[in-house]
Amino acid sequence: MTTDGLSLADQLSGGDLSPYRHFTAERWAEFRADTPLTLSADEVERLRSLNDPVDLEEVRRIYLSVSRLLSAHVESSQALFQQRKHFLNFPEAIKTPFIIGIAGSVAVGKSTTARVLKELLARWPSSPKVALVTTDGFLLPNAELRKRGLMERKGFPESYDVATILKFLSAIKAGEGKVSAPLYSHLTYDVRQGEYLTIDRPDILIFEGINVLQVRDLPEDGRTIPFVSDFFDFSIYIDADETMIHDWYVQRFMRLRETAFRNPQSFFHRYSQLSADAARAIAEGLWANINLKNLRENILPTRPRADLILRKGSNHLVESVLLRKL
Repeated sequence: MTTDGLSLADQLSGGDLSPYRHFTAERWAEFRADTPLTLSADEVERLRSLNDPVDLEEVRRIYLSVSRLLSAHVESSQALFQQRKHFLNFPEAIKTPFIIGIAGSVAVGKSTTARVLKELLARWPSSPKVALVTTDGFLLPNAELRKRGLMERKGFPESYDVATILKFLSAIKAGEGKVSAPLYSHLTYDVRQGEYLTIDRPDILIFEGINVLQVRDLPEDGRTIPFVSDFFDFSIYIDADETMIHDWYVQRFMRLRETAFRNPQSFFHRYSQLSADAARAIAEGLWANINLKNLRENILPTRPRADLILRKGSNHLVESVLLRKL
């Protein structure tokens, strides 16, 4: 309990006035019901990110219930689509994809969650077509970021080509075929010029990124200016205390120093040549001056906009779940 008498769960969920229902991980696991486990241990190991301990038991404990919940939302959305088509007398209306947004800080486990859910959803009995797109490809190229003096703000809202994101999601929602999403290289730390992922009318699209729930000031004249999250049918926020995220970020950086950074083509290759103490100091500086600021200023304030919050403990596994009330 805190000094004001509210537990952490109460603070997160707003106490009695909360728009969320709070569940322990153990209680949440019960909602799996008869949802089958369709992933193997080897597949989970392949899907998880560096330093992420998610295993088959965590999938069984947390993600099968998430999959079952999403299945209910997708079915309801499809039923509503049919009703609206009948109401509007549109005999050949194009079914729009169900879009899931996944947000949260760097190093908190968004990528693993997105990849695991993609595989689970694609293995539903109906065999839906599931696509996954990350916002990294929508970052402005490094040359443009340098021109604007934004290299130290990479990952902040202003470092993204928001107009292109909105055009992409609008095309997906309109049911257009073969929509292009730009690709990103974590090796070169830059957008891959002229390279795209083609998304062709998926049943479900998972859109993952740190700032996907971000909002901005509304125009005074009432003009329609959409937010990225306006295109989402469901949103998930991966959460943890910032002290934990800090530890995970530094640990990941030090692991990358021993692996990916050793590639001479890596943007961060120079860090692999430093001593452990010097490299750790770099990681601490990057966290304090960029990632922590972004978390506090832009990412964390969007948490209350999510439909589902998966809150992790120090072991990097989900310890509680908050689900928005209907």
